[in-house]
Amino acid sequence: MPKGYTGRILHVDLTDERTWIEELPEVVYRRYLGGSALASYFLLRDMPPDADPLGPENLLVFTTSVINGTPVSGANRYTAAAKSPLTGGFGEAEAGGFWGPELKFAGYDGIVIHGAATKPVYLWINNVEAPDKPGAVEVRDATHLWGKGAQEVQTGLETELKEKRIRVLQTGIAGENLVRYAALVNQCRHFHGRAGLGAVMGAKKLKAIAVRGRARALPEEPARAKAVITWFRENYDRDHDMMHLYGTPRGIPALQADGILPTRNFQESTFDGYADISGQKMAETILVNTGTCFSCLVACKREVEVPEYGVTAKHGGMEYETIAATGTLTGVGDLKKIAQFSTVINDYVLDSISTGVAIAWAMECYERGLITEEDTGGVELRFGDKEVVLALIHQIARREGFGDLLAEGVQRAAQKIGRGTEEYALHVKGQELPMHEPRGKKGLALAYSISPTGADHMEAPHDPLYEGFSADDTSPLTPLGLIEPVDRLDLGPKKVRAFYYAQLVWSMYNSVGMCDFVGVPIGELALNQLTSYVAAVTGWDVSLYELLKVGERANTMARLFNFRSGFTAGDDTLPKRMFEGIGSGPLTGERIEPDEFAQAKQLYYQMAGWDDETGFPTPAKLLELELEWAAPAGHTPDSTPRPVGDYESTRLGISGPE
Repeated sequence: MPKGYTGRILHVDLTDERTWIEELPEVVYRRYLGGSALASYFLLRDMPPDADPLGPENLLVFTTSVINGTPVSGANRYTAAAKSPLTGGFGEAEAGGFWGPELKFAGYDGIVIHGAATKPVYLWINNVEAPDKPGAVEVRDATHLWGKGAQEVQTGLETELKEKRIRVLQTGIAGENLVRYAALVNQCRHFHGRAGLGAVMGAKKLKAIAVRGRARALPEEPARAKAVITWFRENYDRDHDMMHLYGTPRGIPALQADGILPTRNFQESTFDGYADISGQKMAETILVNTGTCFSCLVACKREVEVPEYGVTAKHGGMEYETIAATGTLTGVGDLKKIAQFSTVINDYVLDSISTGVAIAWAMECYERGLITEEDTGGVELRFGDKEVVLALIHQIARREGFGDLLAEGVQRAAQKIGRGTEEYALHVKGQELPMHEPRGKKGLALAYSISPTGADHMEAPHDPLYEGFSADDTSPLTPLGLIEPVDRLDLGPKKVRAFYYAQLVWSMYNSVGMCDFVGVPIGELALNQLTSYVAAVTGWDVSLYELLKVGERANTMARLFNFRSGFTAGDDTLPKRMFEGIGSGPLTGERIEPDEFAQAKQLYYQMAGWDDETGFPTPAKLLELELEWAAPAGHTPDSTPRPVGDYESTRLGISGPE
């Protein structure tokens, strides 16, 4: 087995509290690397296609990757995956922090969770006494932790296990209550935000996975690996890096200037109070520290304090997505109040994007007279009302009052309410839109529509970066042949080509375990340096071509998962609002042209080796990627969208131990 891997996957069946270790052959590791691709391998191999997302047949998979636990910056990302309760299809979300490397140190490359417990439990995995052996695994009672917030669970397990350095991955109260966009979090601040994976963990009555490891990840070629680490340190200018200084909210002033800052449920794209909620303003006012992930120089995490609202640095701080989703999207421009929203969302362990979009949808529908006080329990839903936003966050996480409907996600909520509210429910495949404007960054039209998890801003770099492509070696994606700039408002063939190749890089990052903020084109770690590092860790003579093929394999496997779950090319679409003009700012009237979008999508299918009408991977593409085994048996794809009710769960309403 090459270095970089332990060679072991831990399987846990919660139904009968049985555990076993699977030793994967080297060829599987080299073909899938880890992360997203390896998680997809287990989902396709071991789970029945008709599994209920909230039933015991659904698998919950956690996979580290080849460079997790090594000391290069950015090598801390790991994957959580399952069938999504929100979309009924492929559910995947990455997180950074410390939990992934710690699992590797405990002796495992991943965990596959089967079945469901009859009462709340948590897993305790550690090899503290024997670092040269795989960690001991215990299934422990978690009844005393059920119904507790994330911070109380974290400190409670540290005390109970007498290990201050344990790493805790957990679902929250929202996951216990099966909120369809409940998240997962490690160390109370590093989130698997999307796809509702917290509800999967809650349905399995698995409260947490605590890990402590003592082994270390050593490269096959230490000198070569050290050379890459040295190169990054010498080329990364931390003192002038906007990501380090201001975090992801650094971009708010630029989004405002470009007219692409989502506001009031995407009705507008500029916000008058933008400067007061930016990363720059945060640094001047409520920021108390910059946190980081395992062995990362960038340290982009925010830690804030607002004593009057009970906000402490224990929950970290706000990413851009949270500020926009609970701020500009709902019309709130109070940074301290948004910090309170973030703290409450984080302690409940909710997806802040879907939470904000659900509230903004309800506010727009209320102001249009489509939702009434009879629906809301007497609450007036007005944009800009800070206390209403806070109240709805509590209601959603606890499935109380009107929040019980919003906890279903905007697609299901709109279908239940009817009355034309569907038009304002902004989602793709059931997952709510992130806080980026496809009408002003047109590559996102492909990113959102093609994404197997539903609308996802992490499919590829965003369009302003494409404008910096050039033929000289200072352009970060020249190794892919992306050497000509492409305008952000272009959705023609050049944009499709640029998106397709850039997407392969980001999909590869999700499988190799690299952070998008460290790797190019956002960060400084060049593609040739990453390739050299993977080769140094494993001893494989790996090429960039081989790594990109892993990214393509991951994309195709997720596509296969969705097709066998009932999705079709008809689900690769956008909300109606994206085909209408932007309502304010420099890009007023700008929209996605339907014919241009259809042509771009068809061209993408052809580039990906998918049938240009059905969107199903061709036999030749499956053969090329060695994925014939994963195609649905006897599947004859068509282009009719899947009804959302096909994968409804019968387990709603579970909020405590049985």
